[in-house]
Amino acid sequence: MNDETPARAKSATPQPEPFLDTSGDSDEPAFSWLTPAGGDAPGNEKAVNDKPVGSGPAKGGGRAEAEGTVPATPEPATTEAAPSGAPKAGAETGKTLQPESRADRKAAEAAVGSSAVESPAPASSTAARPAAGSPAATAAAGNPGGAGSPVFKESLPTSALHVRPPEEEVARRNAQRESAANAKPVAPRVMQVLLAIIYPVILLVLAVRAVTSPLFLWVEYNRQGFPGDGYGFSTDDRMTYGSYAVDYLSNWAGPRYLGDLVHRGGEKLFKDGEVSHMADVKAVILSTFGAGTLLLLLALIAILYLRKRSTGGIRRGLFAGSIIMLVLILGLGTLAVLGWQQFFTEFHRIFFADGSWTFSLDDTLIRLFPSQFWMDAGIAIAGLVLLASVVTLVFTWPTRRRRGVAHEAKPAKAATVDQP
Repeated sequence: MNDETPARAKSATPQPEPFLDTSGDSDEPAFSWLTPAGGDAPGNEKAVNDKPVGSGPAKGGGRAEAEGTVPATPEPATTEAAPSGAPKAGAETGKTLQPESRADRKAAEAAVGSSAVESPAPASSTAARPAAGSPAATAAAGNPGGAGSPVFKESLPTSALHVRPPEEEVARRNAQRESAANAKPVAPRVMQVLLAIIYPVILLVLAVRAVTSPLFLWVEYNRQGFPGDGYGFSTDDRMTYGSYAVDYLSNWAGPRYLGDLVHRGGEKLFKDGEVSHMADVKAVILSTFGAGTLLLLLALIAILYLRKRSTGGIRRGLFAGSIIMLVLILGLGTLAVLGWQQFFTEFHRIFFADGSWTFSLDDTLIRLFPSQFWMDAGIAIAGLVLLASVVTLVFTWPTRRRRGVAHEAKPAKAATVDQP
């Protein structure tokens, strides 16, 4: 079906440009839905051309835009406020004012935004704006944010972030920070010293335990050059009776363990003085072994602590302990070589009362453990401790790799090569 409605003839007269000047517009919103909530509608202006509020469009208003009619500029109104919800005079006076034009909408939105920021309760344009040159206007110019501005501004920047301490205080804090960074913890050093002191004692206790064993007796009695017994003990007799004496030093038996032993003829093997001396020796030996066990536990604690808290602390502690042990062994060995009998006597005076450790040549203890036995025992103890100290010294020697110098030098060398 063809549409035969005649088309509107185009006018040869050029159409006038729409009026977009918003300088004379009021602060009133163009629509009621643009009115800010929480207060009376800003309707304090009188209707344009003294027309009643709510009047309909003027006659002939449809032709006003085509003929270039300009909407009238609203005059400032008095402080009398229009009723809430009443339509704005002059805002909807017909199609001549074009209230729904783009310029009007933008002006209304800008007016609503400015009024919402400046005061929570909207008022008339005359009442909201102070007169030019008044004190209020001067204060407003000096404080653009206003009393209701959401931005907090501190009048005097006196917070801690803006205050810099004196140069002396800054230098003191930097010095303390640097000293704290360069200072080494005390606990790892204490553990290293403790390990260095404990390690020689542990070595000495282990060497004594190795000598006070049936194995060392067997080696001594069967080695070539060991003096025989001039009162009739064979090597087998010495090994049997000597094993009783050595076992008594490390077990928890009482003095009867040796006191009840008899010869083949029924006589007591050990006299009462000999049994008493062996009881004293047993107390010293057991105390030494107990102290060695406790020190071993402390050494393990120190090793575990240094393993977690100090790189190379275990190595430095053992290295220092081996040096201490070497010095002690060399010193004591020199004294023993220069005067063994004097050294042996002074050693017994430290642990035993005078007269309780001297016996005749026909007593069982002297026949089982002659002077040569104690010399060999001293040499064995010194040799074992010296060997352990030397091995420890070799494995803990502070080489460049163990000190970490090689690992530190490689990155420095790489950085030097990478430089252009």
